[in-house]
Amino acid sequence: MISPTRPAEPITWPAGHRAAAALTFDVDAESAVLHEHPAARHRMSVMTHQSYGPLVGVPRLLRILDRHGIRATFCVPGWTALRYPDVVRSIAAAGHEIAHHGYLHELLTSVDAQAEAGFLDRGLAALESVAGVRPVGYRAPMWELSYHTPGLLKERGFLYDSSLMDADVPYELALADGTSLVEIPIQWALDDWEQYCYLPGISGTGLIESPAKVLEMWTLEFQAMRREGGCFVLTNHPFLSGRPSRAAALETLIERIIATGDTWVAPLADIAHHVRSLGLTPRVLTPPDLETGPGTDLEP
Repeated sequence: MISPTRPAEPITWPAGHRAAAALTFDVDAESAVLHEHPAARHRMSVMTHQSYGPLVGVPRLLRILDRHGIRATFCVPGWTALRYPDVVRSIAAAGHEIAHHGYLHELLTSVDAQAEAGFLDRGLAALESVAGVRPVGYRAPMWELSYHTPGLLKERGFLYDSSLMDADVPYELALADGTSLVEIPIQWALDDWEQYCYLPGISGTGLIESPAKVLEMWTLEFQAMRREGGCFVLTNHPFLSGRPSRAAALETLIERIIATGDTWVAPLADIAHHVRSLGLTPRVLTPPDLETGPGTDLEP
């Protein structure tokens, strides 16, 4: 019988920092809607709601990051890169990391490993052709990682994933071949989609939160994560947090993080390289067994 997995080990952060923080931006544009709702391509208002991200949100967010000297991670679907090549190139030119975020923001839990591999390869080809980058990091669309995703990522040379939610700190995720992938956890409370996104007939309940409430919530979570010595990973979408009042709230949060003086603010790739250097013992994550409780062997 396989025992439940152990918790992640504490992390020692570089240069005496107490905690780490990463600002990440999922540049979904229209792809966040089109894969699950292809008929929405005819809804002009919905499409413009999404295109606001690359057209207006990304430039505004790049200006904010530049003002504070912060390097961030932008998770980009391959489809977005092909539709908005100049925007994606501007992200790379500003020195930010570009991570893989699917091709058309595909939901992985509804496809087999072969189809998923096709999404990965198509996205890699698009990002390389547009921005000249070969990403080392991956984030699953809708954060829905499948149990065969980690092995597919390792085969393609990825260093890390940022889609899972079972820890406050990064860890090494064990793979079936005896190697590992760095996992940098996220959580829904630190995603602006849950706070701001309402697309009639597609997503949300109709409640759109005030940036003041969101700033309070994210500040409290950052402060608590800092006390725990954890890794605060914020996920924003330029079509949401790129709007003026929300971007202003985000900038206030950035100022609060920087003001601590003891929080390492870095892109996910830098965090993953640091974690890899620590030589942590990989953790085994397995799907639950409905009969006995413990999991089964990790799928390749």
